[in-house]
Amino acid sequence: MNLSEFEIKMGKATPLGASLSEGGVNFAIFSRHATLVTLILFESAAQDSPYREIPLDKKGNKTGDIWHCLVKGLKTGACYLYRVDGPYQPERGLRFNPHKALIDPYAKALTTIGKWDLKTCAGFDPDAPVGDLSFSSEENLSHLPRCIVINNSDFDWQGDAPLNYPLRFSILYETHVKGLTAHPNSGVKHPGTFLGVIEKIPYLKELGITSLEFLPIHEFNEYEFPRVNPHTGDLLTNYWGYSTVAFFAPKESYAVDSSPGAQVNEFKLMVRELHKAGIEVILDIVFNHTAEGNEQGPTFSFRGLDNPIYYTLADNKRYYQNYSGCGNTVNCNHPVVRSFIMHCLHYWVVEMHVDGFRFDLGSVLGRDQHGRLMESPPMLERIAEDPILSSAKIIAEAWDAGGAYQVGWFPGGRWAEWNDRYRDNVRKYWRGDTKEIRYLATRLSGSADLYLRDGRKPFHSINFITSHDGFTLKDLVTYNQKHNEANGEENRDGNDNNCSYNYGSEGPTIDPVLEGIRERQLKNFFATLMISLGTPMILGGDEMGRTQNGNNNAYCQDNEISWYDWSLLEKNKDLFRFAKEMIAFRLRHPGFMRPEFYTGHEGHYSATPDISWYNEKGASPDWERASSSLALQVNASRADTVMDRDSNDFYIMFNAGIDPVIFSISPTASPGHKRWFRAVDTSMHSPKDILPAGNEEALDLPYKYIVKARSVVILISKSAT
Repeated sequence: MNLSEFEIKMGKATPLGASLSEGGVNFAIFSRHATLVTLILFESAAQDSPYREIPLDKKGNKTGDIWHCLVKGLKTGACYLYRVDGPYQPERGLRFNPHKALIDPYAKALTTIGKWDLKTCAGFDPDAPVGDLSFSSEENLSHLPRCIVINNSDFDWQGDAPLNYPLRFSILYETHVKGLTAHPNSGVKHPGTFLGVIEKIPYLKELGITSLEFLPIHEFNEYEFPRVNPHTGDLLTNYWGYSTVAFFAPKESYAVDSSPGAQVNEFKLMVRELHKAGIEVILDIVFNHTAEGNEQGPTFSFRGLDNPIYYTLADNKRYYQNYSGCGNTVNCNHPVVRSFIMHCLHYWVVEMHVDGFRFDLGSVLGRDQHGRLMESPPMLERIAEDPILSSAKIIAEAWDAGGAYQVGWFPGGRWAEWNDRYRDNVRKYWRGDTKEIRYLATRLSGSADLYLRDGRKPFHSINFITSHDGFTLKDLVTYNQKHNEANGEENRDGNDNNCSYNYGSEGPTIDPVLEGIRERQLKNFFATLMISLGTPMILGGDEMGRTQNGNNNAYCQDNEISWYDWSLLEKNKDLFRFAKEMIAFRLRHPGFMRPEFYTGHEGHYSATPDISWYNEKGASPDWERASSSLALQVNASRADTVMDRDSNDFYIMFNAGIDPVIFSISPTASPGHKRWFRAVDTSMHSPKDILPAGNEEALDLPYKYIVKARSVVILISKSAT
């Protein structure tokens, strides 16, 4: 490609980014305070390839605050960057540096990042006196990934569209694209990639989940912090990816094909094939901060384009507000940034066919340009009310690192939230905390204390017991303390309050009694999650007993600590069977997927309350009494569940104590002309612990049941014939 032969035209201000247009490529980029913007075109993706710089004329190549040009004859696959000149005045928040090449915020793909040298991208002297214009003049051109021109019309979607299941019928499975198949025993041809996910579709279908929630797949720099494992000397990397470089670009290293831009079509292929299998794709997206960090961080995009617009700055504008805990905070409620975020979300839904988003540290999106939490944040309301996103799932992590905690109060109307109170209350109950039954009851019934008051529904509670951030389910019943020494931070990182219990011995054991208790507790957690009102989310690998060896903050462990060990599937086959059968149990019984909160009263079409609570004697429980046992009956008539058929009624008994409890089933809980049948008893060994539909075992009259220590029993009403 001879760069000198291309004809440069004025171009147009929309759309932003690089787009095919009029026999060439149109480039458009925002910068309000720049004095000169220069487009850099490269002959190839190679780091040492020749390049051409095209200064954009303020008169002919600028409309408002948008700089633009059309390069005739340029095609898909072309690589580019920008230089942006303007005042370097940190005291005003302006940090322009013409020596630093910049990534287009709207880039749809980047060339390989590899071991990107962030030090070379540093754009100024952080210790310079206010007003001192000295800054780094070291070029970063050969150390920066390039943006790639993409043609989004060259993929055959084969009629695909987002699935957009209603939340109440969804079961989320949080996983990492690479970690799912990176282990040598994963049995796939393309480990650690989008194509590797496709190879695991049969497994995901067997498990029965409806939706994959991926940790960040947007381009990030794995090598942004130099640290080693103090025990092995191995390099630690940014594995989770919560440090975005390019919000429109899928991660290049998750693709098999290394040719420029191939990652876009491989991501689309993964989405298309998952949709064919009936599985949604939800993206964890990180709008709260970027990888540029604080005032001592690198300059590679937003900072060099218009720092005071893209970031929330301190009163002394040389410094950054840090509500993300990562050095900077995106200025989400600036009108320009709001448009950027909406363009990004639209792109992933319209062009990439994703089904929804989980917003990391979502409370940041509710802060104004001074960092204050807003009562009616325009950004959150715009996302909730946007017509293109009206069917997409929008899930908030309803807190941030600046002290905001908005679980149950997240503004914007239809937002669902990660419910960490569900996590903690369920963990504490099964740990044996005897003051937890009232809280357990609240969480089982959809957390009305959090969501009823603002008109939201039970399914807006994303119920989870474990997530990527914390212990796995196996580690939750194996360790009393975190063991993060391998992270190189002297075990200071990670949460100290895990509500976990090792049942007498820290770490793995060969004691069959202890292992039996732990396995039963794993089943208790799965059963509790699947019968709770709300939208359940499973941490990937929990269904096979995945362990991180007590590491509850494995953000830097791109190795067997984090990867799924697929040999566990055979070792823990009984646990896997129980998990998948509990998922199927939930999905075939609408009583656990009601669209409205329980009332505790008789309905218009039923003389039985939609939910009733009992103690072990069949009487109303004393909610103030310390107790380890609780029972409930769920009425699942079609009127209550808003379905086209009546479901079964259920009588469910919990015993988190260390001794068996004899439950007398209340006469008021009689299923009328039907009888109670045992469907689940976690104290039993497989396959008796959960019985297939149609094979449930009838109870004898009078109805009593011995619920063994640390177990849950689920009875189902059925005709005796």
